[in-house]
Amino acid sequence: MEHSYHYAVMARAIAEIDAHAGAPLTLPQIAARLGMSPAHFQRLFSAWVGVSPKRYHQYLALDHARHLLRDRFTTLDTAQEVGLSGSGRLHDLFVRWEAMTPGQFAAEGKGVTIRWGWFDSVYGPTLSMATDRGLCGLAFAAETTAEAAMADLTARWPAARFTEDPAAIEDWTRAALDARGEVALHMIGAPFQIKVWEALMRIPEGTVTTYSELAGAIGHPRAVRAVGTAVGRNPVSLLIPCHRALRKSGALGGYHWGLPVKRAILAREGARFDAQDDTLQPAI
Repeated sequence: MEHSYHYAVMARAIAEIDAHAGAPLTLPQIAARLGMSPAHFQRLFSAWVGVSPKRYHQYLALDHARHLLRDRFTTLDTAQEVGLSGSGRLHDLFVRWEAMTPGQFAAEGKGVTIRWGWFDSVYGPTLSMATDRGLCGLAFAAETTAEAAMADLTARWPAARFTEDPAAIEDWTRAALDARGEVALHMIGAPFQIKVWEALMRIPEGTVTTYSELAGAIGHPRAVRAVGTAVGRNPVSLLIPCHRALRKSGALGGYHWGLPVKRAILAREGARFDAQDDTLQPAI
């Protein structure tokens, strides 16, 4: 219960900070809106997000994406294929994954049982789905309705059997949302989509790339628009990090579950990246 309460508080806090990005709220103002003392809110926020509310606001600035492209751009054709499951990860999450075969995908999920459940997260209500082999869907409903999120994911595999069973998928889901532990991932998509999603998983946390880089990485440099569509059709948020793909201009581009969620994810990852980097600096 406490776990869910903290998730809900952090989701509200992030929403408040984001809503006032142009005229930042003070720490006492944010704490008051959440019905907490400034000191308690500061401790709770820093524990969950990794940095202070003031520092987090800097990562939500509108030009943050441009700074990411300038300072943390990843060229995928020369990058180590580490992604979330490699030795270069900045957190304690280990991902093992497999893709559904083209024939299985063409069958639209026929014969597959997908268990689902709703969970709290710092990005709002989260719909999680999994086969026996791993998570196949992770949707955020902060910017949409629960009904729309459910309709979106179930429509991807119309012949599958869906059953509500949050307890069966809770460990995988919590590992994904908390970025610690081990999670299995079952990619369900067309062959071209799978290629794009695999390329996304090679982008280390704290860095970004562009849609054109993704197109080149999968051997289709002219298919930037098709790659963008595949990125947008990614059914597993966070684990397949489509939020790390930006436009060349530095614009965030689209995000299936809403740009405020994308900005919040990038801000949290940027904060974790810098916190990790700070711990590696020699003492002066």
